[in-house]
Amino acid sequence: MSTATPHTPATPTASPPRLTRRTRTTALGVIATSMLMIILDGSIVTVAMPAVQDDLGFTPAGLSWVVNAYLIAFGGLLLLAGRLGDLIGRRPMFLSGIGLFTAASLAAGAAGSPAVLVAARFAQGVGSAMSAAVALGILVTLFTEPAERARAIGVFSFTGAAGASIGQVLGGVLTDALSWHWIFFINLPIGLAVLLVGVRVLPADRGRGLAAGADVTGALLVTAGLMLGIYTVVQVETYGWTSARTLGLGALTLALLAGFVLRQATARTPLMPLRILRSRKVSGANAVQMLMVAALFSFQIIVALHLQKVLGYGAAATGLAMLPAAVVIGAVSLGLSARLCTRFGERTVLLTGITLLIGALGLLARIPVRADYVTDLLPVMLLAAGFGLALPALTSLGMSGAGKDDAGLASGLFNTTQQIGMALGVAVLTTLAAGRTEALRAAGSPSAEALTGGYRLAFTVGAALLVAAFAVAFLTLRREPTAAAGHRQPHPAAATGRTGAEA
Repeated sequence: MSTATPHTPATPTASPPRLTRRTRTTALGVIATSMLMIILDGSIVTVAMPAVQDDLGFTPAGLSWVVNAYLIAFGGLLLLAGRLGDLIGRRPMFLSGIGLFTAASLAAGAAGSPAVLVAARFAQGVGSAMSAAVALGILVTLFTEPAERARAIGVFSFTGAAGASIGQVLGGVLTDALSWHWIFFINLPIGLAVLLVGVRVLPADRGRGLAAGADVTGALLVTAGLMLGIYTVVQVETYGWTSARTLGLGALTLALLAGFVLRQATARTPLMPLRILRSRKVSGANAVQMLMVAALFSFQIIVALHLQKVLGYGAAATGLAMLPAAVVIGAVSLGLSARLCTRFGERTVLLTGITLLIGALGLLARIPVRADYVTDLLPVMLLAAGFGLALPALTSLGMSGAGKDDAGLASGLFNTTQQIGMALGVAVLTTLAAGRTEALRAAGSPSAEALTGGYRLAFTVGAALLVAAFAVAFLTLRREPTAAAGHRQPHPAAATGRTGAEA
């Protein structure tokens, strides 16, 4: 059942005029470039962390807040920003977010103290949330034909899937050749270009008005709950899962989110109408994404740790070693995924992609201590093509139930589950890997063997999460009874592909 159930908003959103194909293509470039900048920023920082610590005098515990401050702001504000985009207009929300992110990047690059850098990273997270939350909402209103939309989502997905690998290469090069400051300064020309072109090509939209969803109580509950939840998860490695601090904050997080759900069920103008979760495609796709992103943290980060800490690769060499994964992901998501989704349906393509990823992590679960790149790691990089299949199909499914008045909310929800999955992946897999490594060291294993043993456990758990994602996708993402009717009555933001093939 589609979540775009008939309703009459207080202030209907005017349908944007049909833009030319060239303008829509340019707008897609603006959206994709902005998302690439945000994804690059997230991965490029991890490579430069040692240089940042040495230059600004961060303590080991304080250094983690260069990442955590960004994650808390980004993940905590996505849902709110997505809904506000529907109410006040997705275009102004997107452009304001890019403007804030660009200004915060300048402040981060010029930071001369830990406090200034952490504050700038929090502001970057706010700007990222404002723009990323509505990006997919803009995309699905620009591209309404199934095949056209599938190709656009393939481009969008490529920026997310390949951006992290590109960031690792670029981060190493910039840090070694110039300084860590330039990992932030590089955002300035990109952000300004996105703003200048975006003002001209992104479709203007007025939104429904704040009165259509001005649920201040709900906004406070969900923002506080998400921020506190992400804060709790990223601190697990320091305090442990069973500490009184973790359990107490976790219980408070659940109470805040439960209060938000109850509020949405009773509010006259809810911030997040619960109808959006009635679609099996939307709810199932978000659940699959959370599991998949949590699992693939082990690929993106722990493979890099194995290359550096066990095999002795440098930062730039690590990025180059993972470049084949970015290449195959890009080739599949840009050139193949749209055609396969059109022919076989998103569900079939998603399941195929997850199967390839299970194979990749299965191989990593048996990785030797002195792994050979060509025989042990290159096959894994090639199997990463599964991400190029899975992510575009999953994105189409996650946005499939969004009506034109809820596109920003659906986009924010999809990005929120991605961030929650990432935070959980970081907390669970790094904790398990560290615990296994310490146990092996205590038993007398050499450092390289102990580290590899910990990484293998993380890869094994990641593969199990992908198996769970496959099961959820297989059971929940079947064709819905109203799919055929939805095909005969296309909605400006509801047509996502030939769902009749999703048997």
